[in-house]
This record gives sequence, C-alpha cells and structure tokens, in this order.
Amino acid sequence: MLGLLRLIVLLLPIWANAQSSYEAYFEAVRKDTPATVARLLALGFDPNTINDKGNTGLLQALFEPSLKVAHELLAHPKLDVNKVNQHDESALMVAALRGHEDIVAKLLARQADVNKTGWTPLHYAAASGQVKIMRMLIEQHAFLDAESPNGTTPLMMAAGYGNGAAVKLLLDEGALPALKNQLGIDALGMARLHNRPDAIRLLSPQPAEAAKAQGPSPAGAAGRSTPPAAPAEPTRASAAVQAAPPKSTGGAPGRPTAPPPAGPQSPAKNGW
Repeated sequence: MLGLLRLIVLLLPIWANAQSSYEAYFEAVRKDTPATVARLLALGFDPNTINDKGNTGLLQALFEPSLKVAHELLAHPKLDVNKVNQHDESALMVAALRGHEDIVAKLLARQADVNKTGWTPLHYAAASGQVKIMRMLIEQHAFLDAESPNGTTPLMMAAGYGNGAAVKLLLDEGALPALKNQLGIDALGMARLHNRPDAIRLLSPQPAEAAKAQGPSPAGAAGRSTPPAAPAEPTRASAAVQAAPPKSTGGAPGRPTAPPPAGPQSPAKNGW
C-alpha cells in the first residue's frame, strides 16, 4: 500500500504537467498563436491529441479559424492529416467547405484522403460552391458521384446548397444528374426544393431533350398531345431530413445545427 502511495506521489507532477500542456495547447489553437504550439510540439506534445469536442488541433484550428496554427501543424511530420472527428469529418473536408485553398493544397501534398467513405471533401466543397477547390479535388481523382450515407451526391449538394458554377463544373466533368438519394430526390429536385434558379436552369431538360424523352405524341383532339403531368415534388418537411450534408460546427458554441440558406455548413454535423 505504501509503495502504491509513493508511485501516485511520483506520478502526480507528470499528470499535472500533461494536463497543463493540454490546456495550453488548445488555448494556443483557439487564440491562433503558432509559437506556443511549436514550443509544445518541440517538447513532445502529440499533435493528434483531441479536445473535449472530439477535434484534433488541426480540425479545431480550421473551425475557429486559426490559420497560422493550421499551417504550423501541417509542417509537423507526426501529424495525422486523415484523423477524423466524431462526425467523421477530416481536415480536408473542413478546409474544402471553408474555402481555404492553401490549406487544401498542403493537405493534398501530404496525401490527405480525397475519397474517404461517407461524406467526402468533394461533397463539402460543392456544398459551399468552392469551384477552385472542387477542381483541385477532381484533379486528384475525386469520385464525382460519391454517395453520402443517405445517398446524396456532390451534384445534389451543389444544386441545393452551392451555386451554378459548382453545378456546371460537375455536369461538365460527367456527374450523373439522374441519381437519387434515399428519399428519391435527384439534383434537380434539390435545386427546386431550395429555390436555386441557376441550378434549376442547368439541370432542367432542354425542350428538344424533353420532347425526345416524351416520345411520339398520342392521337388526341386536333392531333395535339396531352402534356405530361408535373411530377410531385417532395415537401419541405420531408426534405429537411433528406440530403442535407452533416453540419460542421466543430462544436463551437453559437453555430447553427441546421443548414441555413447561406454560409458554409458541415453536412455531416447537420444530418444532411
């Protein structure tokens, strides 16, 4: 018993020092002070340590944002660039969502996973219309029609939450607009649901294509064909739980937990 007490007494300073380093590290991340982060890493602090929100220092730096710290961490050889948080979000996903092109470039140079399972960096970039980053990901062979856990594709995200330029890029690259998610909603349905005129225009069949798909008109009064009935659109209530990507808030207080009409929101955390 006496031996155990002595061991505890010996270990207490070590534990206290580790706790102090932990608090100092994430405080430096929050305040974007790379010198403190560099000093702690030099003393042996693990750059892959997670905080009480489930984020590594790099992920938390991207959520803040504390970009000077993010660059400092990316220079550390022991950093795991593919470590994900509790929402299965990687640093590449968050950087793509937030439009940090220089961070994305560094992550790609360090072999960050472009085609992870579930929500992907391309989903996140498309959700906020980050066309340049989308091109960077596609150049690294990102799957154009990658499916999220609910079957949502990057094109659906671009149509519902991104912009016309993002939709056009994906269509030009060969993304399939006819695919549907688990609620039976395709990219055009997403655009209509969220009232995105540019995306609706780009995704709507052209008159010649529509006539071809419709086929020869049946004989009717005065030889006129009966126009097809408009397909029923999903209600907004059902859409709220449909294809929205997870909401990436990084656990920071005050950030929305449901996707608002504008602003980069993490699909995974929002349950999209």
